[in-house]
Amino acid sequence: MTRRSALPGFGPALTITLVWVSLIVLLPLTSLAVRPWELGLMGVWHSITEPRVLAALRLSFGAAALAAVVNVPFGLLVAWVMVRYRFPGRRLADSLIDMPLALPTAVAGIALTALFAPKGWIGAWLLPLGIKVAYTPVGIMVALVFVGLPFVVRTLEPVLMDLPLEAEEAAATLGATRAQTLRKVVIPALAPALLAGFAAALARGVGEYGSVIFIAGNMPMLSEIAPLLIVIRLEQLDYAGAAALGLVMLLVSFSILLLLNLLQKRMGVKIR
Repeated sequence: MTRRSALPGFGPALTITLVWVSLIVLLPLTSLAVRPWELGLMGVWHSITEPRVLAALRLSFGAAALAAVVNVPFGLLVAWVMVRYRFPGRRLADSLIDMPLALPTAVAGIALTALFAPKGWIGAWLLPLGIKVAYTPVGIMVALVFVGLPFVVRTLEPVLMDLPLEAEEAAATLGATRAQTLRKVVIPALAPALLAGFAAALARGVGEYGSVIFIAGNMPMLSEIAPLLIVIRLEQLDYAGAAALGLVMLLVSFSILLLLNLLQKRMGVKIR
């Protein structure tokens, strides 16, 4: 007698899933991996090692990493307030956290440029202090912090909701200060979620285009991001060169995320 599966329809569901994933993920990635080799090995190497390309890659990954680092403590603070406290306007504040996700990225870029330009509301105050934000790498950082914050907050909120208060109360009973409780009880419990939020913000920042393009200034070797360089190559009909740069970004991003996932898993095991 054939034993019936506990999951009815497993075969068709698995087939549909594999076909769907192949069409929307594997097929485009395969095309991206194959197209650059039209240039030949030396052509690909020359395409991805140009000084302009290396400068754009350093800026994209460096700015995304720094923005993610900034977003981790601020995201923790926002998530802590939203989970642990009740205050007037909380629903409005909760909606505003998701604004960078709902807002078209081009609109966000225009708004940030208007604020931080030399004649903008904030930029006009910073310029006499010798601080120029718009049209510099600092502006890119500001844009990436703006779009990455919701990823950290939304990653931490469910973990904070499930974090029992008994451990914090026990630490207080034993004489621990709030800072000691935060450092030795709360942060270790949140460490995997903090790392996951960092990874999500980093991944979003590396590929961000719309919110950065207006405030960056787009000066080669100074404030030109890698996604813009891909667009420029596509406009020049250099499809293989654009694919080569995209492949490099894909491999570097995948390596970083794999490393972070392994570290997150190791930290989660230690905490348990």
